[in-house]
Amino acid sequence: MGRRRSRSLPCACGSIVAEGGRLITLDRIAEAPSRVAGACLTIGNFDGVHLGHAQLAGSLRAMADALAAPAIALTFDPHPVALLRPEAAPVPLVWTERKVALLKAAGVDDVGVFQTGPWLLGLSAREFFDRIIRGQFAARGIVEGSNFAFGRGRGGDAHQLRDWCADAGLRFASAPSFAIDGALVSSSRIRALLAEGDADAAARMLGRPHRLRGIVTHGAGRGAGLGIPTANLDGIDVVIPFDGVYAGRAILDDATYPAALNIGPNPTFGEQIRKVEAHLVGFDGDLYGRTLAVDVHARLRPARRFDGIDDLLAQIREDIARTVAVVAAAPYSTI
Repeated sequence: MGRRRSRSLPCACGSIVAEGGRLITLDRIAEAPSRVAGACLTIGNFDGVHLGHAQLAGSLRAMADALAAPAIALTFDPHPVALLRPEAAPVPLVWTERKVALLKAAGVDDVGVFQTGPWLLGLSAREFFDRIIRGQFAARGIVEGSNFAFGRGRGGDAHQLRDWCADAGLRFASAPSFAIDGALVSSSRIRALLAEGDADAAARMLGRPHRLRGIVTHGAGRGAGLGIPTANLDGIDVVIPFDGVYAGRAILDDATYPAALNIGPNPTFGEQIRKVEAHLVGFDGDLYGRTLAVDVHARLRPARRFDGIDDLLAQIREDIARTVAVVAAAPYSTI
């Protein structure tokens, strides 16, 4: 199936609707909602909301409970690097609405999303502390990781923030780094694992499978002709794993389906266009024009050219059977 690239999912900028939770959109320095006055804060990009971020959110929750204060995560849309150095901006691991939902699931009460612009990027570290942390939120406490940097040119760091908090009477806590099997959990490491096709290792660092979402578009229709219809996903706005065949789970409305996922070109039919298509096991219906999400559990095999349709069909049936088995045994819930 061919993949059209002209369509995209709705941008999360401007008015944002959270998936399961309240949030605050911030596009200027103004008084924050009364429900977050005197909050405990954590600030960051939180790309992927991985296990390290979840640990930080847990520390924030503990501080907020001790102070009888709201626990608020502040994040950015888009990533500041997307405006400062677009060529270096990473492809995100999650879209903003999902980030909000995952932070809520990790234990925060509310999420504030900075609509990144000159009004924010021009603030020095001290101005950010005085005008945002103290002025806008009247924060009572801060929790950050040891590598936290903030303000114009990343001029402030966690040590400086700790000193300023002490001077202003704010509580400060530093969340330790989080490692799995000796490897530090980070968004960049997860991105690298997905670029290698190691979806299983990425899932262990995320605490759940990496999720793709796209709009189902028309393709060549070969899958339907072979009796194995596929949904062709366009407009994917997060990291796409390395080419290959993956076991996944599709999320459609309130239902889930095992999904055999093919990423990359189709060498058997001489196609070189990189595409993402999923066969939803047990689904019978029309998906065109709908938004479909797929959790990527594990890479089953690399893509390859087959000598004939019979060989291709035999392999697809094996891929589907393995997909069902992988998803059935998966330790992750769908969130």
